Amino acid sequence: MQSAQLTWTWRGKSIHLGFDTSGQGPTLLLLPALSSISTRREMWPLQERLSSHYRTISLDWPGFGDQARPAVDWNPAAYAAFLEYILDAVAPSPRAIIAAGHAATYALAHASARPSSFGRLVLLAPTWRGPLPTMMNGRRPFFGRLCKFVDLPVLGPMLYKLNVNRIVVRYMAAGHVYADPTWLSDERQREKLAVTRAPGSRFASIRFVTGELDPIETREQFLALARKAAIPMLMVYGDQTPPRSRAEMEALATIDGMRSVCIPRGKLSLHEEFADQVAQVVAPFLACDL
Repeated sequence: MQSAQLTWTWRGKSIHLGFDTSGQGPTLLLLPALSSISTRREMWPLQERLSSHYRTISLDWPGFGDQARPAVDWNPAAYAAFLEYILDAVAPSPRAIIAAGHAATYALAHASARPSSFGRLVLLAPTWRGPLPTMMNGRRPFFGRLCKFVDLPVLGPMLYKLNVNRIVVRYMAAGHVYADPTWLSDERQREKLAVTRAPGSRFASIRFVTGELDPIETREQFLALARKAAIPMLMVYGDQTPPRSRAEMEALATIDGMRSVCIPRGKLSLHEEFADQVAQVVAPFLACDL
């Protein structure tokens, strides 16, 4: 695995991001989920299993990852622009994008708008709605005010830390992210907590949690993107996916042309926890001529 850094500019801010490459062959772009504990490292297990036949690239999203992050009012337009930049300047015309969580819907939107920019798309437990809107079955006016409060210099970091402490992270991971509650071992938990403590981590994190980074607003729009995308697509999700998220994935599975596989175990980070099983499903899809 070779690590490097790229710099992307958004609205006058320079954002430094890590990315990793491994293997040789046709390019695969691996995009991690958008969450308070996500980095490109969650894609490493899958990247390692695919790099024997492909040149694989994994990278962090702006506002996430393990680098210090500037104070930015992150929004879906920024993430759409970043993905367009990556496909133009870093990984042009890849054989496939493999994207997890919200990243899958951003990739789906890009495929819908520019279907010739990559060959095929793998959606790993795709989501389009943030945790709070999912729990409350919709957006609420106070979500935006909560973001502004967390942006404040002193009180904001205090509130943010209350919601990303060891107990909360372990509880949320066991409930929604990992099927095995013991998978988040002490070492893994230390790595995840370090991500939440990177300077400036609260700005994108709170916007993801409140749905401010949701690229669409309804299930109908989610399905419409899949209908419009004119490329081969595969969705992989786990049998233990939380019910509300699973309902969206099962709706997506009904779209003509969408291949879908439910593996026996796994929640929202099945690619990290069950990389062998996911790779066994993904590899034939990537290799076949469709």
